[in-house]
Amino acid sequence: MTPLFLTKLLVRTGAARHLPAGRRRAQGAEDYLHYYSDRVLAAPAEALADPATFPAAPSPDVIDLNVGAPQFASPLSLGRPAADRGTRPEAWGLPALRQAVARTQARQFGRGDGPDPAREVLVTPGASGGYAAVLDALVNPGDRVVVFDPTAPLLTLGALSRRAAVRRVPTTLTAAGDLHYDPDALSRALRGAKLVVVADPGNPTGATLTPAQRDHLAWAAQRSDVVVVLDETFAPFRYDGPAAPTPDARNRTLRLGSVTPYGLASARVGWVTGPHHLLKAVALTAVTNAPFVSGLGQQLAARELDRAGDAFGPTVEELRARRRYTLDRLTAMGLPAPTPRGGYFAWVDVSRAQPARPGTTPGRAFAERLLRAAGVLVGPGCAFGPAGANFVRVSFAAEDGRLREGLSRLARFVNGPPPGKASAPVAEGRAAAFSRA
Repeated sequence: MTPLFLTKLLVRTGAARHLPAGRRRAQGAEDYLHYYSDRVLAAPAEALADPATFPAAPSPDVIDLNVGAPQFASPLSLGRPAADRGTRPEAWGLPALRQAVARTQARQFGRGDGPDPAREVLVTPGASGGYAAVLDALVNPGDRVVVFDPTAPLLTLGALSRRAAVRRVPTTLTAAGDLHYDPDALSRALRGAKLVVVADPGNPTGATLTPAQRDHLAWAAQRSDVVVVLDETFAPFRYDGPAAPTPDARNRTLRLGSVTPYGLASARVGWVTGPHHLLKAVALTAVTNAPFVSGLGQQLAARELDRAGDAFGPTVEELRARRRYTLDRLTAMGLPAPTPRGGYFAWVDVSRAQPARPGTTPGRAFAERLLRAAGVLVGPGCAFGPAGANFVRVSFAAEDGRLREGLSRLARFVNGPPPGKASAPVAEGRAAAFSRA
């Protein structure tokens, strides 16, 4: 076996593509080898690709005597579900789910063609599991990973846990809900980077990339030879139509998705889609960490994705109405927020609502006091990056009655109770969730 240091040298110099051993290992991925992490380059790829290790799902006429779990009736089976009566799922996911994901992406992004379900769709334990596999496949300690600020905490924490050098590109949200960033700042951050991670729609802001911004991101990533990771978990909740496609970046873009927006968060089923030679490196790290995603969860996910289609429209309209209601209530209490173009969060500046105590941020101080005094939990903006110091995240995805009551409590907290009505005391200790610095 070739030592890792020599493998890395051959890859970085481009010599690997000219050697028989390098071509056998690359299996057509010569143009992608320089993206692979040390973990992928050092992995026993041949053994992992060997059907003796991960056999393909047999056809129905094959009797599988290589099963890894009981399939016979027992007192514990409790009406064993179909997912356990059948054979093991394929390492890349059930074909029915991969086909459903491909159809869903083609529909969401206004394209007639989605990814190839056989080669460009990998099922993972949720979108977070997919992101973890991407990081393990492509990032070494010290590699630069670029994120927009603010962004979901797991996107940053995942990179930091791999000892990546995280670079943040500051963003703001216009009154109309448009994302704004400095193109030059993004270009500077991308120099020497391995990945740029973007959530679209954004979490926590709900901002979506405009067609011009998607084109610029594709151009900048191509110029700096950076892989684009698009977290599109909230893609079903776009209020201004499907996202603009970015064909120029398709050969270097990995997309993350999940069934969480479809009301199946507990199923823990997500996916990564993208060019085969990037995705097979991701699959290698995914199968060594968590080889098989729940078959039952995959069956549920495939059914819901296929059932959604046009039927998902009423859900989007319901969220659109909740968005309007929430923003109107926030404005009435003196906390106006930009209109999010996607997702189900409002990004609220609270810096003038409550003074922050020394050593904490306005957003954290506001969230602590709100939880302690009114029993309402919002997300402190500091969790989403330095740009969130003055903000809190308010979700309008809660059950209708709880949303209305929560906003009413928030209004009383900000403006005081109506004349002649005292606020009910709330037990101490509820702010413990924010006690860590």
